Amino acid sequence: MKKIFLAGVATMALFFVYSCGSNTNKPAGNPYTNTTPEAKPAAVDGESIYKKTCVACHMGDGGGVNGAFPPLAKSDYLADKGRAILQVIKGKSGEMVVNGSTYNGTMPPQPLNDEEIAAVLTYVYSNFGNTGGPVTAAEVKAVRDKN
Repeated sequence: MKKIFLAGVATMALFFVYSCGSNTNKPAGNPYTNTTPEAKPAAVDGESIYKKTCVACHMGDGGGVNGAFPPLAKSDYLADKGRAILQVIKGKSGEMVVNGSTYNGTMPPQPLNDEEIAAVLTYVYSNFGNTGGPVTAAEVKAVRDKN
């Protein structure tokens, strides 16, 4: 019985040392963050921001809700990139015309940083039949600083 107990203790000790000990296969860096010194944060994902922040009003296809929320799909309103950036930063209320239809509602300012705004607008400009180019965090910062 004593041999079985000692064998069990030895097995547990080996398991503990193996699972908690040094692993030479891990990359160098901070062992508490499990990252390497060269690791960079993941790029901000505009699509996921859109799905969390915009989709409730502008819908998954960017078509909006007729009479209530303007479309982002093939939207002539997006022709003015600075105006689009400012609207995300500051929000907008009152009348606006998008693709020939009048909307009179409120879009609250979005609590997003410059990188997130750039990412979500780049996503919008790259999808839903839109042809705009990428939006940079520097462009967003410039609009934010100006207003």
